[in-house]
Amino acid sequence: MASQERTQTAVGQDPPKRGEIIAVCSAKGGVGRTTLTVNTAAAFYKNNRSVGVLDGDYQFGDVSLALDLQSAFTVKEVVEGIENLDPYGLQGYISSHESGVKVLAAPERPEFADLVTKEHTNLILDLMASLYDYVLVDTSVGLSDNTLNFIEKADQVLLVTNLEMATLKNTKLMLETFSVLGLREKVKVIINRSTMQSVILASDAAAILNEEEPIYIPNDFQICSQSLNIGIPFVINQGKSEVAKAVFKMAERISTRREISVPATNNSSSFLSKLLPRKRRKGGRLV
Repeated sequence: MASQERTQTAVGQDPPKRGEIIAVCSAKGGVGRTTLTVNTAAAFYKNNRSVGVLDGDYQFGDVSLALDLQSAFTVKEVVEGIENLDPYGLQGYISSHESGVKVLAAPERPEFADLVTKEHTNLILDLMASLYDYVLVDTSVGLSDNTLNFIEKADQVLLVTNLEMATLKNTKLMLETFSVLGLREKVKVIINRSTMQSVILASDAAAILNEEEPIYIPNDFQICSQSLNIGIPFVINQGKSEVAKAVFKMAERISTRREISVPATNNSSSFLSKLLPRKRRKGGRLV
């Protein structure tokens, strides 16, 4: 299998390959980020791709709820045993959903989020990317340190928004921030519920965000709500619906690149530091 081949290395061979990491984020809550994450993952699996989902909202993650999973282990338990962890050991902490999607759940309580460092997160992502063709990360809302790290690490970023003015305002600010950080090129905008009744049209939203080719997901509140209530992605049991067709189309569009070479080192500074003005010490020295 491809996932097994990615974990094998030998002297003189090409650099090891890994699966693609996709961060799914939003500037505001309630836009359908988690629902789109699990359905995109299921769509990948239905196209014969191995998929892992990391619930990156370490305080209030809902991936397990969206899939009706009772996970025996979470990221917290992974961190507690991380010193000797390898890809196959990580599999023991991962839950399997009937859709074929593998899930590493968020901690059960918000205070446990502080136990997970950036180094822990990066190692977990590297291990998951060695196991699966695609690793989707459902991030928390906004641009916390943790979310910025996921975005930095990701090969693609899906920024989910809708037609509400407050959401569009925050999404525009988030896009501007990505431009400052030099990340804008790997961001794709998802306009969710694009056919909902609103004074703002989907085409207006694209213009507000200065986005030429956003991905549109139509509104179907009943199907999406039912999917969350029963813990089955709608691409599985409502595959012929318009919203499911749109997700399948999106999955096809974003699956153009796979198996990326693992870099030897990564000495890049924190992206957050680029947003903060440098302070002066006494004597005029910059810090």
